[in-house]
Amino acid sequence: MGNLASKVKLYLAATAQLKETFDLLNKRIETPPGIPVPNPTRPFWTVPASAISTHDEPFPYNADIVIVGSGITGTSVAYNILSNGSKARIVMLEARDVCSGATARNGGHINPPLYHDYSELEESFGEDAAKRMIRFRLAHQKEMQRIAEKECIVKESQVRETEHLDVYTCPETYTEAKENLRKWKSAMPDESKTFGFMDAKEAVEKYHLSPDTLGCIYGSGGAMHPYRFVTSLLAKLLDKHSDNFHVATHTPCLAIIAPSADSPHYVIETSRGPITALHIVHATNGWCSHLLEPLRTKVIPARGVMSAQRPGTLLRNSTLDGYRSFVFYRGTSGYDYLTQLPTGEHELMYGGGWAQSCENSLPDIGITDDSVFNFAGAAHLAGSLPLYFGGDNWGGEAVPAEEPEGEVRWGIGRTKAQWSGILGISTDLLPWVGRLPAKVSGRPEPRASSADRFVPVSEKEGSCLHLASPGEWLAAGYTGEGMVHAWMSGRALAYMILDQEDALEDWFPDILRVTEKRWKKASVDTLVARFM
Repeated sequence: MGNLASKVKLYLAATAQLKETFDLLNKRIETPPGIPVPNPTRPFWTVPASAISTHDEPFPYNADIVIVGSGITGTSVAYNILSNGSKARIVMLEARDVCSGATARNGGHINPPLYHDYSELEESFGEDAAKRMIRFRLAHQKEMQRIAEKECIVKESQVRETEHLDVYTCPETYTEAKENLRKWKSAMPDESKTFGFMDAKEAVEKYHLSPDTLGCIYGSGGAMHPYRFVTSLLAKLLDKHSDNFHVATHTPCLAIIAPSADSPHYVIETSRGPITALHIVHATNGWCSHLLEPLRTKVIPARGVMSAQRPGTLLRNSTLDGYRSFVFYRGTSGYDYLTQLPTGEHELMYGGGWAQSCENSLPDIGITDDSVFNFAGAAHLAGSLPLYFGGDNWGGEAVPAEEPEGEVRWGIGRTKAQWSGILGISTDLLPWVGRLPAKVSGRPEPRASSADRFVPVSEKEGSCLHLASPGEWLAAGYTGEGMVHAWMSGRALAYMILDQEDALEDWFPDILRVTEKRWKKASVDTLVARFM
């Protein structure tokens, strides 16, 4: 009888703890994300700052398109609209410095989930949709490489192909991964031809990994300097399209007023006054529900941690040269990701620690304060790299190089810098891309009668222009995989706004489109089940 009473007490205590956790999660999710804090942690990527980091020149208060957000998504939309010959007047709004959000805070890691997701995508959406989604992810590295070469920013952006390794230390997870790889290679032999697996002994010897390694799955991957890629492109757009492309930094968007009955124009309230526009592009990812309240439980912010670290003395000489990337899987407890810069001290750009960043049994879900980082997650990143490679491969700690006068003073140990960034997690685990129905934006769309009569600003000035009917647009919810979703999502939005839907037929996955049906179906329970 005593044992039964003890079990009941334990059950009640566990139930109470679980309820407390769910209550905290719900409170976080339902809290508006607000606008980005003014004093974020400093990412290693942003030093030295771009010449356009603070762009305070006057901008027009009447535009064809307002893009909220200056990261990779917003830049892709602007670049692809203007590169297609459009003379649309575009104003890009940024709450802080240019490219100061997630793009400048991630790992520069262009390594999409491929075999990991294929079977699940096929089961949920069918073979054709699954294959299109995988190809969409794979397209990012090649497309960004193409653009870097076209715009002569390869050196600045460091876009490059890598040899990529998924490293496993859990027998069950590794067995499952190899089976998923087998299924994907069977379904998509051309796309998977560079992929294979290597078991413990060979993997440890070839790649200088820890003896705890059970094996790895290898294939082609990619890496880049995300901040330099975006800021270099924006600088070129500002120079080439000075009459019709404008960037306003430290100009947060505070509210949006829907079009009136006899006008197709939205009014965007900013800290520097109102702007009228025919189209609004929401490119703020984790912050999108600040202006789109109905998405509050569909795209949820979450805080992650990143670091820049000096490689060990033996590691630098044995296995890393800037052209290899890694994801380390620790069974059911999350993963960490790693690339290496090809210049400077060949810093290891190392992120993850999601599973370790828990307080009250929750990782940093629903948090948008990137002025601090999670201590437990940062501690994990600061100490785990030598364990992944093993002491015999890591060697001693590197001696810091002398830094130029005037530069930021970095840490003098293994870890040069640590910072946080805000992700946007989709509750159905897929990005949201497309025109926003009224139910999803929370605002009525322009009436057809007024939209039919709209005349773009640039057309009034005599330029040839054709845009889709006015509305609001979204690309967000990349769930920690922005580098393999954001650029092509922005490109898709550009074609939609240009009213060129036929240009999407061969490559854009329709399962990503924003629809009222999808919005109703997406449930936070899916997210909770994945992370709890």
